[in-house]
Amino acid sequence: MNAPSKLYEGKAKILYATDDPGILLTYFKDDATAFNAQKRGNIAGKGAINCAISTHLFQLLEAHGIATHWIDSPAPTEMRVKAVKILPIEVVVRNIAAGSLCQQTGIALGTVLAEPLVDLYYKNDSLGDPLLTLQRLLLMQLATAEQAEQLRLKALAINQILSAFFQSCGITLVDFKLEFGLDAQQQILLADEISPDTCRLWNQAERDPARRVMDKDRFRQDLGNVEAGYQQVLERVLAQPIQLGG
Repeated sequence: MNAPSKLYEGKAKILYATDDPGILLTYFKDDATAFNAQKRGNIAGKGAINCAISTHLFQLLEAHGIATHWIDSPAPTEMRVKAVKILPIEVVVRNIAAGSLCQQTGIALGTVLAEPLVDLYYKNDSLGDPLLTLQRLLLMQLATAEQAEQLRLKALAINQILSAFFQSCGITLVDFKLEFGLDAQQQILLADEISPDTCRLWNQAERDPARRVMDKDRFRQDLGNVEAGYQQVLERVLAQPIQLGG
């Protein structure tokens, strides 16, 4: 049997071709990056943890009618996914002010937003992943207006499902990043991963601003105990059974 052919290697994952052109294999790495890869490191066991969390959350979302690229997870750090053409747009949903929203607006960290905010960013490291307006998105032909609206509505629906799920885990979903892709039928599928790498997650049992962090901010901000934060998220997520959507 031939070794799998590497198609792409990103900061956190490697994508391989399979014998079926409609199926790809994703390998989750332990590598950690922040600030557009200006800061680099390694989080022991991160690949397996993120793969397991993403698997559980993709199954949760599928059960609630959200179409994703997930097929199965044949190994602890591997996920088989449907082949999609990734839209070069990062969709960020914010429930509580943190990160760049605070830096760019002056809104205080921890401010609960009156309603979820959906931001679209151009996925381009060399340009620093700039914030997009709809007009710029259309000018750059990154997506159609209809697709942009679909991304917004899907992101809000996903936020509702994930926020309720994490609440049951004793975790607050502060904000998170999503990526989407088009399948062969031009259907928009949720892709990439959902994990402490892509979500801000706060432990509801902790009041201290540093101790409550359970996500990659522990790495970004040199808070220590990064692996422990990820592991705690994993344990809480897997302890919650997947409930079918209504």
